[in-house]
Amino acid sequence: MKNLEVGDRVKAPLGRGDRPVEGIVIEVFPPDRVLEALGDLDPSRIKPLIGSAARVSAADFARFPPNLVRLGLWISQYYCCPIGMVFAAMVPSAVKRQTGVAFRRFLERIEGAQPQDLPRSSSEALARVREMPKEAFPVDARGLADRLGHKTLSHVNRLIRAGVLRERVVQEVRAAVGPEWEAADGDRQPKPLTADQQRALNAIESGFGAFRANVLFGVTGSGKTEVYLQALANVLARGKSAIVLVPEISLTPQTAGRFLARFREVGVAVLHSGLSQSQRHAEWMRVMNGQARVVVGARSAIFAPVAEGTLGLIVVDEEHDGSYKQDQLPRYHGRDVAIRRAQMEGCSIILGSATPSLESWHNAASGRFGLLELSDRVGGGSLPPVRVVDMAEEGRNRSPADRRHQHSIGPALEAEIHRTLKGTGQLILLLNRRGYASYICCSDQGCGWYLTCEHCDVTAVYHKGSPATEGRGYVKCHHCLAETRLPAACPACGSRITTFGFGTQRLEDEIERKFPALKLGATMLRLDGDTMKRAADYFGALDRFRRGDIRALIGTQMIAKGLDFPNVELIGVINADTGLNMPDFRAEERTFQLIAQVAGRAGRSADSRSDSRVIVQSFSPGAASIRFASRHDFRGFAQREMGFRREAELPPVGRMARIVCRDEDGQRAENRAAEITRTLQRTAPSVRLRGPMACPISRIGGFYRFSVELLASSAGPIQQALAALRALGLVKSDAKTAVDVDPIALL
Repeated sequence: MKNLEVGDRVKAPLGRGDRPVEGIVIEVFPPDRVLEALGDLDPSRIKPLIGSAARVSAADFARFPPNLVRLGLWISQYYCCPIGMVFAAMVPSAVKRQTGVAFRRFLERIEGAQPQDLPRSSSEALARVREMPKEAFPVDARGLADRLGHKTLSHVNRLIRAGVLRERVVQEVRAAVGPEWEAADGDRQPKPLTADQQRALNAIESGFGAFRANVLFGVTGSGKTEVYLQALANVLARGKSAIVLVPEISLTPQTAGRFLARFREVGVAVLHSGLSQSQRHAEWMRVMNGQARVVVGARSAIFAPVAEGTLGLIVVDEEHDGSYKQDQLPRYHGRDVAIRRAQMEGCSIILGSATPSLESWHNAASGRFGLLELSDRVGGGSLPPVRVVDMAEEGRNRSPADRRHQHSIGPALEAEIHRTLKGTGQLILLLNRRGYASYICCSDQGCGWYLTCEHCDVTAVYHKGSPATEGRGYVKCHHCLAETRLPAACPACGSRITTFGFGTQRLEDEIERKFPALKLGATMLRLDGDTMKRAADYFGALDRFRRGDIRALIGTQMIAKGLDFPNVELIGVINADTGLNMPDFRAEERTFQLIAQVAGRAGRSADSRSDSRVIVQSFSPGAASIRFASRHDFRGFAQREMGFRREAELPPVGRMARIVCRDEDGQRAENRAAEITRTLQRTAPSVRLRGPMACPISRIGGFYRFSVELLASSAGPIQQALAALRALGLVKSDAKTAVDVDPIALL
């Protein structure tokens, strides 16, 4: 072990019993610096390592890539997370467990071997083995026996025992990425670029060979992906590799298909949670072994083991998307980690979006990042007109008979759906809420009972029955995931139960009732977390929509971004206010992004642009996010929103971290948050504090929650404050404390 290097996997004795545990070397000191490295630690307490933990084979990795070790150390420090937890998150569990590893036995011929005591019956086999060309080896035993014309392996085994043949055992990962990927669709040849695209590509390529971040701000349908593809081709021609991040599995089929079609000959690895464990292992090892030079995947793909010095470009598509943020330890943001990795590797990074995050927009406006704009759609498409409908006004105009029923679709949208179905166009309806009803209460107004989750301070959601539940409806909490049966009657007074509010299931029922041409599963599909369980579900649904078998897609935000279908004429946003009134300073930004993105799914071809339209239903039609989104005016929205952020010194102008204390005893949680606040007031006077205060959702999963928010003009004071809290033992990585640096949600 004298030649240990950073990243080597070793076994170390842990605890009094010296239990052997795997570890990773993060630093190696020369002999003359050992005492300096130990500091005040008694050298006699140092234990020797047991040995190497690596099982060197075709399916194992002997060394954690040193460039990822450095990245992991930064994540550990910046996001206040133990380094062991960071490394555990960086390597997929399938790789650590070697899922899908198969053993294959090969035979090699030993040249010049002189067998002794070989039976005469095997002499013919020996002669034929010696006559075989050198290229015929290595070969598996059964294959060799077949070539010799033998039904059994007896003669082959005798040659092995006689020393003519030698067995070699090789481990390999056997898992195809799946036929849906192999059949991926896309253009194999580069497309002609518009003037805007060419300018953007020239600017990107001029920065190759060093760290440079560019925000590619292009309207929906402006050809950002083609710019990525041609920039990647340039990088690959230079002998480099690339990583492409997409926000979620629903975007992966189309995006990965384009990269697979264009770069299949250099190898494209796909990494995301929709893969099986053995597939994930196989793809990861392809990157590790250099068999795949392009990596496409969700946020964890930023940890792909691309060899140090070979990474030439990182692309973060839809960089504004909230799914890039990890919601458990380590609570990293995939976009920000990608920027940091690009800095460490000295390569370029592209942050692409039609609705950039205000963080990236602020960096571009301040000159830290380059800003490249694509202002027009390619292929003859145009941004569709958006009509904002006041649902309160539409409700007042309904007949008295209609007012007795709940309607998620207003008259204006209903008329447009009828108009679309009379032609050949397709439609998408967005309702960012799952289930059937979000509010369950007693029908007797004098009773006042309503159903909440037993473990959380939130209302539960009613889901209609399905074949999986044998037709029985159930009530589910979308926070702790607890499920129960819908009460037959009000438990307080025995009256009838009433359900209010809309989810995708209720919308589905209403559509089937009002539009007989749309039948679920035949001409209409619902895409949400309840129906899309596996990658194959997404592939199948999107492929049917692309072929035109499906006329209507309804679903949550997973259908709002990145999908490119030229025949979509109508987009309907059922309730634009779903996230608008959340107690979160980013609520307006998220609402703008969602509406602008889903509106961009229409009018993406010359054939559909004249008939494309978007209907946005809202009870707050005057909200700034809705007004600016209806005009496709990102600049106007960003200018207005940044003014508010600047006045309040909120991100991205300032920096923020959030500490949430959780306990089954509410008083203990509040006391711990108060102690953290008092300590920060004493040790971090340059950090502004908000709290301690009960979280907007004050209890989840039986744990009461109190938060403390840290704000400062830069990241440094917050990092120092968190390091001090950790040194004092007030912030631990356990179930009762959560530290979120650069939080994107405050619930």
